[in-house]
Amino acid sequence: MQLIRKKLLFFALSASVLTACTSASFAEDNAVLKIATEGAFKPWNFTEPSGKLAGFEIDLAEDLCKRMNRTCEIVAQDWDGIIPALNAGKYDVIMAAMSITDERKKVLDFSVPYVATYHATMLPEAAVGRLAEDTQRYNLSDEKASEAPVRLLAEELKNKTVGVQLASTNGAFLEAYLKNDVTITYYKTVEQLNLDLQSGRIDATIADLTALEAELKKPGFSGYKIAGPVLMGGVFGEGVGAAMRKGDDALKQLFDTAITAAIKDGTVKQLSEKWYGTDISPL
Repeated sequence: MQLIRKKLLFFALSASVLTACTSASFAEDNAVLKIATEGAFKPWNFTEPSGKLAGFEIDLAEDLCKRMNRTCEIVAQDWDGIIPALNAGKYDVIMAAMSITDERKKVLDFSVPYVATYHATMLPEAAVGRLAEDTQRYNLSDEKASEAPVRLLAEELKNKTVGVQLASTNGAFLEAYLKNDVTITYYKTVEQLNLDLQSGRIDATIADLTALEAELKKPGFSGYKIAGPVLMGGVFGEGVGAAMRKGDDALKQLFDTAITAAIKDGTVKQLSEKWYGTDISPL
C-alpha cells in the first residue's frame, strides 16, 4: 500500500504542468471533456451486454455535461489504475463511486459530494449471528459512538476472511479497525469478489450499501444477508464526488456549480431513487 501511495504522489506531481493547460482550456473553449468510470460497479456504473455504459453516474455525468455546456466522452477504466491514469492525462475527471477521503485528497482534487455513502457487511444468512442485533447507522467520526458497533464487527468476523475491492475505502476500514481480527482479501473487480463469496472462498464482504442491496436481488445471493452496523464518515470519507487533477481549479468550479444545481433542483434525488430505490443526496 505504501508503494501505491508513493506512485500516486509521483503521478500527481508529474502532471502539474498538464493540469495548468487543461484548466485554462476548459475555462475558455468547448474542448471534449473526458470522464472515466469503472464500468463494473452496478448500479453506480456498469457495462451493458451491448458494451454501452449505464448506471447512476452515467446518467448524472450526462446531466452535468449539459449544465456545463460541455461535450463529454465517458470511458471505462479498471479501478486499480484509475487514479494514475487520470494524473497521467488519459482523461480529465473520475466519476466512479470514489469516496472523498483525506488520503485521496493528497493526490487529487474533488468536487463537492454528489451523494452520501453508507457501508455494510454481507455474508451467508446462516453466519449472521449477533450481527442481526445492531443494524443502526454510525458515523466513524464520532469515536465514542462508533466504538461498540466496531467491536461487534470485530467479534463476529473474528478469524473470517473478508473480501473487499482493491484501493477502496472498505479496505481502508478493515486495515484501520479489523486487521488483527480478520484475513483481508483484495479483488481487482467486484465481480471477482462476488464469485468467491458465492463459492465460499471468502466468508463476507464489506461494501457500499447500495451496491450490496443490488447484489442481493440477483439469484446467486438468495441465501445471503446484509447485517450488522451501517457505517459512514471517518476512513469512509465525506461522500462521493468527481475527482480531478490537483490544481485543476477551473474544472472543479464547473463541476461544483453543476452538481450543486443538480442537487438543488432534485435531479440527484430523482436519479438516486431511479437506480437505488432511495434518496442518497447529500444533506
